[in-house]
Amino acid sequence: MKISLIIILFGFLVLGCKSPEARQPVSTKSGSFIKESAERNIKLNEKEQKLISKIIENHPDTQYLASESGFWYFYNTKVELDTLTADFGDIINFNYNIKDLNGNDIYTFEEISTQNYVMDQEELFTGLREGLKLMKPGETVTFLFPSQKAYGYYGDTNKIGTNIPLMCQVRVNFITQNN
Repeated sequence: MKISLIIILFGFLVLGCKSPEARQPVSTKSGSFIKESAERNIKLNEKEQKLISKIIENHPDTQYLASESGFWYFYNTKVELDTLTADFGDIINFNYNIKDLNGNDIYTFEEISTQNYVMDQEELFTGLREGLKLMKPGETVTFLFPSQKAYGYYGDTNKIGTNIPLMCQVRVNFITQNN
């Protein structure tokens, strides 16, 4: 009786310790969503590039510069003598407005008011943050930002919608260096 009880317990242990088999996935992802999203973004970028190119062509007297970051700009007021630009942690005092590419006001200088921004330590949309790095005190620059350098897919949840390229005029009043 003891032997049969031991054999039964041993059988339960052996059969009970069998590791479970992995389940097969119910569905598989093919990556098509990512491919479709990438294709949509490429088409959107091409469309915005054409709009910006048309603006540049329509203003042959204006010297537009292409940034390394993927936006365009021109100087309304350029300061030649000063060499001070903002570095990490510097405080930039500036004013700006936001327009659509047709020149319609979205936010005026008065609506936004004067800003103090600590370089690379506070939230600011990508294009404006990168544009401020190019500017010196006393300069005014007009930027043309494709939507991915502006508010992108989400907009600003107020007046700027999804995937809207922007035109911003920015005036740097002064830069306080962080030693």
